[in-house]
Order: sequence, then structure tokens, then C-alpha cells
Amino acid sequence: MPQDLPGFYYDAERNRYFPNKGPVPGSRCANSAAASSSGSQKLNQVVKCKRTKVKTAKLLQARELYGNVIASTKGRCNFMEEYQKAQASHPVVWKYQGTNKLGDGALERINIDVQTGEGLTDRNFLLAGGRDGSLSFFEFGKFEGGIHFGRKCLPDLVWPLLNKSQVECRKAPGHIWRPAQNTQWMTSGISCIKTFGRHGTENEGSSIQNVLVCTLGAEDRGGSVFVINLTELLEFRPNRHILRRNIDEVATCNCTIWTADCRSDGCHAVIGTNMGAALVDLETGVKSWLLRSKSDVLAQQLIHSGNVVLCGLRNGAIVTVDVREKREGFSARHASHRIQHSNLDSTLGKSTKQWFKLSGNIHPSHTIKMPSSIACLVSLQFDDQYFLASSMDGTVKLYDHRIIQRGAVQTYEGHVNSHTRLQLGVDPSERFFVSGGEDCNLRLWSIKSGELLFEDKLTNTVTSTVCWQKAESFNGVQDERRSYDNVKHDSLGAWLGSAEGIFYMDWEL
Repeated sequence: MPQDLPGFYYDAERNRYFPNKGPVPGSRCANSAAASSSGSQKLNQVVKCKRTKVKTAKLLQARELYGNVIASTKGRCNFMEEYQKAQASHPVVWKYQGTNKLGDGALERINIDVQTGEGLTDRNFLLAGGRDGSLSFFEFGKFEGGIHFGRKCLPDLVWPLLNKSQVECRKAPGHIWRPAQNTQWMTSGISCIKTFGRHGTENEGSSIQNVLVCTLGAEDRGGSVFVINLTELLEFRPNRHILRRNIDEVATCNCTIWTADCRSDGCHAVIGTNMGAALVDLETGVKSWLLRSKSDVLAQQLIHSGNVVLCGLRNGAIVTVDVREKREGFSARHASHRIQHSNLDSTLGKSTKQWFKLSGNIHPSHTIKMPSSIACLVSLQFDDQYFLASSMDGTVKLYDHRIIQRGAVQTYEGHVNSHTRLQLGVDPSERFFVSGGEDCNLRLWSIKSGELLFEDKLTNTVTSTVCWQKAESFNGVQDERRSYDNVKHDSLGAWLGSAEGIFYMDWEL
């Protein structure tokens, strides 16, 4: 009698063992797989998605039978990837009370050292900017020895829709603290918030970070660039204006500032305006033009270690600009370029013109055109040659900057947009990204496969801002399960902002 060997099956006719990686030849495993596939299709339709839901139990069963490479209707796929997509397709979303109109302009998560009664403590904060010009500070996570004054904002479950007993059984993410008298009113609406700073060594402690804040501008004045200094330890005391005493106005412009990005060293920032793109020295406030254009720069993303900036224009063009060339100031002249739209991209937009003029240190061969105005540009940290781009007709694509003229390497369906600058938020593992739509739906996609994993209406207003833990925190971690599972739970969640308030999205691992 042949012995049972784990991972192998015995074929009596051939009188030998075979690895149990797939259906046994001549057996009924194929029918069992078909039955399992049909059973997987009978899942509850909680959300409207294009991908077929697969229960976790079915995936675990398939892994035990076939190993990490399992069979599905899409062919062979990786178990871990399918398991993570199944988890991400069932998010849990909470809305925080008392946060209306505080995060619909910009959101940024920051980690700083705070001097408390117990000494130096590492704290997590959320900086929220509103379109009405409000700039608010929140603390979340553990509060032992932290803020003991101000307003406590409690979470309410908004998704999934459960009855009262089920809500009580579900673990809430915890409240957030809004320190008293620490909402700063800026000169106009907040258009961008970015963190920057040098990461400290093990002896120095946690990283030193500052925050770049840009205002949009108003009828009587242009936009401004501010820096919030976090190098001095914040001492939280009642009736003390934390933000006001740490904000420095670095530069002002006589134009609208739509977007910005900054180098990690904190020396320079790039801003996108209605007149082009400019480089700002954050120490002296000196500005110099990088790109002059009649079309507004609505989105920006620094790549190649901050040496190149991608600029997304209102006319739908994505332009590559080299920021290393020295400038003499706002009046410096630049080389003029006549850019032809890419013939490889069939989406040339509504304009009948096949060319447009730009001036600056640009790379014409790396210029592409999307169907409508660029809404957002986001590069991937594991390889910043890859970047996501969205336009205001609902198009979302993934590009490789090295072969950008060949067109997109991935396209994502289902996004709804016509005229709004909607942010794309990439999760720390860089497997998924999320965005709101003008139909007030929240959507989540798989970056690699392009699948729409989640779609549903959570608010009555557009979710315009997204903030996730940055991917740098996971650099150097090779094991997938360690990098995704063995991290703090609040590191995986996304913060979302709309006119209705601030939301927190996560999924159970």
C-alpha cells in the first residue's frame, strides 16, 4: 500500500508519485474545480464591481490544494495577490463627527516628536486644509501622554451598512483629537499640503519633518507658499495657537497656485500655476520659472530623485521638465518649443490642434496628451519611472516614463470626472489606489491588474482628497506578509476628505 506524502499523489497505473500542483490526471478534480468556481460566483453582491468576488475560505482551500499558484477563470494567479484583493474589495469606512469642510482642500498625514510630561514622544497627526482656507491639526492613534484638551471627534460607521448590533461588534478605529484654538485661517483656499524633511538616524530618533502648504489665491491677491516648521518640538498647552506660531510665509505670487511638490531635502519646491511651473527656494523665497505655458499647470510630481518634474496641464498634456538647469529669476528667458501631440495615443482630446507651444527646459520627446485636463499625477515609490495619471474625463492610466511614447501600460475603467481636481491615493504596499468620483462614489482599483475592486456611494458630496501612509515606511522589507500584515493597523488606513467631513478607510487583514 503506497504511503501518503504531503503535496504528492500516487498514480497506480504509472506506479509513481506526482506533485499535487493541479488537477490529478484522469480524476474528477476538474469537475470539483468547476464546482468550486461556480460556488465562488454565488457570493453576496455587496458592491458593484467588475471583478468576481472570491471568498477567503475558497482561496485558502485552493492554496492548500494547489500551493501559492492557484487556478482561476483568469488563469493561474498568485494566492497572496488574490487574497489581498479580496480583502481590499471589502473596506470599512468611518466618518468623523465635527469635521465638515475641514479636509476637502488637502490632507496630509505627518509623524513628529512631541514634548510631553513623559518626555519626547512619537505622535501621529493629520493636517487638513479646507477650500474655505481653514487649516486644522488632528492627533490620532495612541493618546497616552498626548493631547488632553480640545475636541474629541468620534467615528461613525458609514460602510458597510449594518444593523445596530453588528456595528457594536465591529472594532472602531478610535477617535481623533482636534486641539483647542488650533484651526488657522489662511488668506485663501488650501490647494496643497506636502511633508518633507531629512530622515533621522537611529541615534537621532524619528525623522525631522516640515510641511509645505500652498494657498490657491483670491481675486485681490495671488497664491502663497508657507512652511510649517516642525523641527521645534511642539508643546501642547491649552489656549496656545500651535499652527500660528510655526507658520512662515516663504513666497507670494501674482498668480493662482494649483498644486505643488517638494524635494525631500526641503531646499526647493515646485509650484504649478496658471502661468506655468516655478521653482521656489524655501530658504530665501526666490522664485524662478521652469516652464512657461498659456495652459494652467494643474498637477505635478517630482521624479528621478527630484531632478525632473512631471507637469500636467489644463490642455491635457503631461510635460517632463528638468529642474537642474540654473535660473536667474522670474524674468529669465527660456527656449521655446513647439510640441506635437503623440500619434501613438489615440486620445488627442477635443482640440483639433496637433501642436502647442511651451518654453522651458523640457523634453519634447517625453510629452504625452490625455483626453482632457490633467487632474492628478502620482509616482510609485518602488520605481518612480511608473506614475499614475488621471484626466477630467474620467481616464486613469499607468505610464512607464522610459517608454512613455508607446502609450499607457495599464488602463483603469470606471472613474467618473468632468471638471474636478480629484486626487488619487496609493496604498503603502503600492498594490491599490483609491479615488472619489463626481457621482459621489468611492472606487478602489488594483494597480497591477487594473481591476475595479470596490465601488459605492458613501457620501452626498465628492471625495476630493486622499491621504495614505507613504510607501517609504516599507522600504527594505522584502517579505510580502511582513510588509503588509506585521505593521501597525493605523498605518494601512486611508484618510479621505469631502465637504461632509473627514473619513477613514481600512480593511480587515
